[in-house]
Amino acid sequence: MRCPFCGNDDTQVKDSRPTEDNAAIRRRRQCLGCGARFTTFERVQLRELIVMKKNGKRAPFDRDKLERSLSIALRKRPVEPERVELMLNGIVRRLESMGESEIPAETIGHLVMEGLEGLDQVAYVRFASVYKNFREAADFEKFLGRLGPDSDNGED
Repeated sequence: MRCPFCGNDDTQVKDSRPTEDNAAIRRRRQCLGCGARFTTFERVQLRELIVMKKNGKRAPFDRDKLERSLSIALRKRPVEPERVELMLNGIVRRLESMGESEIPAETIGHLVMEGLEGLDQVAYVRFASVYKNFREAADFEKFLGRLGPDSDNGED
């Protein structure tokens, strides 16, 4: 494993343990060149997934890109990282178990929307604003109107 700090290829595993949901192995590593420590995760990959984008292009599925999108939507929200990781693992497992190697980007967006709706309403709206390409305040109003009055957390 290459050191992310100095690029040295000579690193050593100091500790390995499963993640909470047993979906990955967390490894603490130390670079034998610069001495820096860092963490890596090893996950099972059932098949190579290709994302079919709306413009017709195809790109390899990137779990890290999905994680970054979730991180942006959830920025400064009171959601435990473990819950986000469970949701992310669930989405990836669902994609891998669909039996198709080519997945429409729309399917991924739908799964993320589904997950965020149950996780955090603000993050759900943030993600929706990008995913559904909101252009003006009226787009937000229309979308929020569909959420209904019972989603206001009881505040009047």
